Amino acid sequence: MNERFVPVPGSERSVAHRVRPAGVLDGSMAVEATVVLRRRAEVPEGLITGPETVSRDELARRYGARAADAELVREALERLGVRVTAVDLASRRVTVTGTADEMAAAFRTRLVRAASPDPTGGEPVAHRHREGPLQVPAELAGVVVAVLGLDDRPQARPHLRRARARAHRISYKPSQLAEVYHFPPGTDGSGRTLAIIELGGGFADSELDTYFASLGLPTAPRVTAVHIGTARNVPGRAPDGADGEVLLDIEVAGALAPGAEQKVYFAHNTDQGFADALSTAVHDTPTPAALSISWGAAEPFWTDQARAVIDEAFADAAALGVTVCAAAGDNGSGDGVGDGLPHTDFPASSPHALACGGTRLDADPATGHVRHERVWGGSAAGGATGGGVSAAFGLPAWQTTAGVPHDGSPPGRGVPDVSGVADPATGYQVLVDGHRSVIGGTSAVAPLWAALTCRLAQSLGRPLGMLHPLLYAGSRPGRTTRGFREIIDGTNGEFSAAPGWNPCTGLGVPDGTELLASLRETAPH
Repeated sequence: MNERFVPVPGSERSVAHRVRPAGVLDGSMAVEATVVLRRRAEVPEGLITGPETVSRDELARRYGARAADAELVREALERLGVRVTAVDLASRRVTVTGTADEMAAAFRTRLVRAASPDPTGGEPVAHRHREGPLQVPAELAGVVVAVLGLDDRPQARPHLRRARARAHRISYKPSQLAEVYHFPPGTDGSGRTLAIIELGGGFADSELDTYFASLGLPTAPRVTAVHIGTARNVPGRAPDGADGEVLLDIEVAGALAPGAEQKVYFAHNTDQGFADALSTAVHDTPTPAALSISWGAAEPFWTDQARAVIDEAFADAAALGVTVCAAAGDNGSGDGVGDGLPHTDFPASSPHALACGGTRLDADPATGHVRHERVWGGSAAGGATGGGVSAAFGLPAWQTTAGVPHDGSPPGRGVPDVSGVADPATGYQVLVDGHRSVIGGTSAVAPLWAALTCRLAQSLGRPLGMLHPLLYAGSRPGRTTRGFREIIDGTNGEFSAAPGWNPCTGLGVPDGTELLASLRETAPH
């Protein structure tokens, strides 16, 4: 067969961080990948930025994939021995399977067996590994925008930190933070769905019942696990790793929005798993009011195609009325890359995600009175909030007046947008695999903001979608934005806090009641 092939733009893979050989890859092993198709039409910017939304069916009909494109992919790949096993035109995903040898030949790459460090701290993870670009048959040029999953290296890390005994100063039940941040009274998220993405670990219903009962809540949230592919909710195996992330997310969200139903989407920690979980959650029924993501990695550790696919899923979310909340990272302005340069964390750096940075909070847990709140960072802080300027995404229109720094080159998207307490020394009291723990990290801030979003949507009686244009309305350097208490003290390494928006804590921490009043006045009813 004399096929002509063309590269898939953005599919270039670099060598995995600290990778090592792990024996010979079995060429007969089954491999599943996700092929992402082009849109039938681009989603209008006005629909993404709101406030109008569309139904899932309407989004699929206008901006999903064409059935003809899916059929073209089927015909082209089946000639090469690769089978199509599922098609979802709404999210533009085609699932394909074949042996490792068939898949490598079909996409013109070389797959090897390798091992990389486990981002959750466990034993090294064995996986398939590739380098360089992927290719597809020439008739698929422009039709296929991404191929994910051939290389299944660990993609993201959880953004949580545990309190060190000597550094621990004060801690909070998550429910107490509703007073600190003035969540709107008379709301609990009822009638809304809060989606959470997890890339490992699990939860047990009995443990959640124990935890929420200990908070004395009038109602406990309903929590349901959703399995993506072969991933499963597996609790009790990683108390110091992924379980801590899962339970922190669920317990913070449930304590602050106990009336909201939670759906927790478990996927494998790969770029394919991440993207599939997001697309499944965004296009699920009922449409969630908020989506919380506490996993991520520095922008250079992603392929361009993976970033684009996830960013487009967030654009779908905005059009459907979903507010995406993503943790900004726990490794300061360098985001753990180690090259001495500043980096932002993805997916928080997506302009369609509400990037959530972190603070150190000194408040009275009983009354909610704040004595002082500053940036989470410094040599003794056990980590620092992520934040800075994206190298992958340009400056969005709604952020142009906020004072995002740039060095003369095209300005980038500023991170974070908002913040909340994240320092583990002033962290969250949670229950993980039977153990009472204090955990921090920007991982906790994403579900905090997702819970607040559910309560705001409940009070307003409508979905909020992309909040950014409303939150940044009237923003100017040095000016406090309505609905926020700005953080003006501290540093995350390269950047320092200052009045107004800053690359450590964004617009600041929420004043939920004032934010609700602002949304009532600025958003159409």
